[in-house]
Amino acid sequence: MERTEGSSQDIWQDCIRLFLQTEICSDAAVVTNCPPWILASSPEGNFIQMTQEEVQTLLAKDEREKLFLHGVTLAGIKCLLIRDNLFTEGNNSMDLRTKGQSRGSQAVTVIQMESVYLVVMGKKGTEGGPLNLKAFEIAGYMREAILQQIARC
Repeated sequence: MERTEGSSQDIWQDCIRLFLQTEICSDAAVVTNCPPWILASSPEGNFIQMTQEEVQTLLAKDEREKLFLHGVTLAGIKCLLIRDNLFTEGNNSMDLRTKGQSRGSQAVTVIQMESVYLVVMGKKGTEGGPLNLKAFEIAGYMREAILQQIARC
C-alpha cells in the first residue's frame, strides 16, 4: 500500500512509537480513507500489510451492519466486530477482536480523528477497555501535535 510523505508523517510515526512503548500494544497503524493510505505503521507488525480494500471496508460509512455479520479483515487477520461507534459523534471508536488463531485472540481498537484513523492491536491478554483508553490518550496527543504544527505554519 502507498505511504504519504511530508512533515505530518513524523507526527504519525511518533504516535506509533508511543503506542509500541506501552505495555499493552503489539501493533499500530495510522490510516486514512481519502485515498486509503497507510500514513505510518509499526515496521515489525502486521498492519503494514493492510490492503487498500481492507481499509476501505473498515472505513466505509455505508452498510456498516455487514461488518457485524461478516467481520473485518486487517492485514489478512480476520476480526469480529464487538462495538461500532466509529462514526458516532463524541465517541468515534470501534472495538474488534481477532478470531482465535495460533497466537490467541487479541483486542483491536480503531479511533477516528477527523480524516485520520488510529488502528491499534493489544498484546495477547490485553482487554479492549484498557486498549481503548490508551488509544484515546494517544489520539489526544496526536491532535495536540497537529495543532502545534499548524500554528507554526
